[in-house]
Amino acid sequence: MNPRLYTFIGGHTGAWAVIKNNVVIGDPLPEVEQVEILNASVPQWPEGAAWMLRGVTSNERYVTRMEKSQLVAEQIALGRPEATHSALIPIRKSAAWWALTQDERRAIFEDRSHHVKTGLKYLPAIARRLHHCRDLSTDEAFDFVTLFDYAEADSQAFEDMLAELRATEEWKFVVREVDLRLVRIGD
Repeated sequence: MNPRLYTFIGGHTGAWAVIKNNVVIGDPLPEVEQVEILNASVPQWPEGAAWMLRGVTSNERYVTRMEKSQLVAEQIALGRPEATHSALIPIRKSAAWWALTQDERRAIFEDRSHHVKTGLKYLPAIARRLHHCRDLSTDEAFDFVTLFDYAEADSQAFEDMLAELRATEEWKFVVREVDLRLVRIGD
């Protein structure tokens, strides 16, 4: 078992109710009522599942030592009791993005788009965990799945952060993005 592997299952059951399924660009995911997030491999599709996404956590990419230190000092883990709202955002980038070298992607990611700097402004209110899908297979529907959580009171801050990030040069390379908003069931 790989402890870095996560499976996201959209269907009729799960710990998170879907309150919004918005296609930002590209093809949608089928509409579902709930999402289950498992830190495990799921070898076969569960009954009633409309989709499954997989990704692994990995080392930070495109960050400098100073940026990593800042992120570690400010970031908090997902799952705080007050973080009843969540966003599951799978993204696929263009072949042009993947044709760039690591330093060229870094220049777009941070030097010009200020991805880390933008995210730091919203910590620790917004927690996130990035899952790399492309590391599993190029056949995955998305390259990344990012999971965010936050308190309801921080919903506008989350919207502001997304708007800033989506207005950058980096997002010109996004060819598919779905924005699922979730609320923890029972809260």
